[in-house]
Amino acid sequence: MIADDLDTLDAQQLRDALRAARADAAFKQAVIDKLTHENAILKRLKFAAQSERFSAEQKSLLDETLDSDLAAVAAEIEALQPGRAAGERHQPRREKLPAHLPRRDVCHEPENTTCGCGQAMQRIGEDVAEKLDYQPGVFTVERHIRGKWVCKCCERIVQAPVAPHIIDKGLPTTGLLAQVLVAKYLDHLPLYRQEAIFERTGHAISRSTLAQWVGECGAQLQPLVDALTAELLRQPVLHADETPVAMLKPTGQRDGKTHRAYLWSYCSTQFSSLRAVVFDFADSRGGQHARDFLGLPGTPGKPAWQGKLVCDDFAGYKACFELGVIEAGCMAHARRKFHELWANHGSQVGEQALKFFGQLYEVERTAANADSTIRLEARKTARPLADALHQWLRQQRQRVPDGSATARAIDYSLKRWAALTRYLDDGDLPIDNNWVENRIRPIALGRQNWLFAGSLRAGKRAAAVMSLIHSAKLNGLDPYAYLRDALERLPTLPASRVAELLPRYGA
Repeated sequence: MIADDLDTLDAQQLRDALRAARADAAFKQAVIDKLTHENAILKRLKFAAQSERFSAEQKSLLDETLDSDLAAVAAEIEALQPGRAAGERHQPRREKLPAHLPRRDVCHEPENTTCGCGQAMQRIGEDVAEKLDYQPGVFTVERHIRGKWVCKCCERIVQAPVAPHIIDKGLPTTGLLAQVLVAKYLDHLPLYRQEAIFERTGHAISRSTLAQWVGECGAQLQPLVDALTAELLRQPVLHADETPVAMLKPTGQRDGKTHRAYLWSYCSTQFSSLRAVVFDFADSRGGQHARDFLGLPGTPGKPAWQGKLVCDDFAGYKACFELGVIEAGCMAHARRKFHELWANHGSQVGEQALKFFGQLYEVERTAANADSTIRLEARKTARPLADALHQWLRQQRQRVPDGSATARAIDYSLKRWAALTRYLDDGDLPIDNNWVENRIRPIALGRQNWLFAGSLRAGKRAAAVMSLIHSAKLNGLDPYAYLRDALERLPTLPASRVAELLPRYGA
């Protein structure tokens, strides 16, 4: 409507035109506020993410993940094949370890050197096998000496058996393997960097060899991760979250590009006696991955997990709640949206909401180290605060236009209010999902170094090793010492006793 036409309208038509103009202005202002809010968030994140070109170092990371995957597959196939006749297979010759490296002798002798006929046996020689060991910054060589004892009377030779090893006939000791795994998955050192570090130390180990060790260790440690998962799924309350990880496209689709995979994280709460986190690598963010991990729906041999799941509002978890899992919301996610309003625009609504959330969290801090009964009693004082926040949010929602950033922040809390406040009636439930978010925070730092997984298999083996390392860290254990001990004992431990190697608090 042009301005000249206003002169021809009566009073009612003018009022209708004014209402339409106001509605149009309110809609446009809501769009402006939405775009302004999104632009403010992007400005805050402007220097947080930087793209990297496909450099030679990145290609080396591709090589190491592929080598790890292929080496592990080859080892599995070899283990399933029947033994071959001597001389049928060409064995590559291993280079001798440098003579300048310090040596430490580990002697293995028979427990009894008296023959069954009663005669004392005589030592006639020995077999020496050298294994490369590593103490941080120092290479040493373990000389495993197995003496040969013979009875001249019976013409019988006795020798101590070769000790079992996590990598059959492997060169590295468990100490060196633990160092490589911890450096890669906890200290975020890709294998090409470790290769350079070892070379400076005095003995170069190619990244393809390191990748083979990593792949074989991941496969050997999988039963231990399965036992950790089974123990985790016996908990009544779990945290769940997921973070994106780049993965190279499968064979036949590779063009030097990656697609987005996800590392799913599940862990016990800070109130539980069990301190464990299990990572599950998947090629997508589909909710089926969460249902598969939790065993939903249950099968005759494996009942479904029926507990309370603390998570964000991601749609992938919704099907779990339809199958009997109880949803527990994350108050930190609700608070975060109001913090963005306040940080980006100085919003008074955001500021007031933060004061309400601050009071709820103050109650949690007072009972953080108490048992569930005392915690539940303390939360009775938080119920009036939560009710006041709920009423205030409903009032504010009536004052803001649809589609605005403020409306979205309020709607997030109102639509999930029952899940967000479920913790008030259960002393074993945490107020938010920050516990598991802290577990996956190192992953975000790590992917800046290793950039992507070479395949789904490589990603799953990385997830297995990280599950053990981060669970050990949660229990206050030295990840290197724990992993070294687990790798040392695992080859001789029956499958029924694998759970003895799980990281325990105070162990």
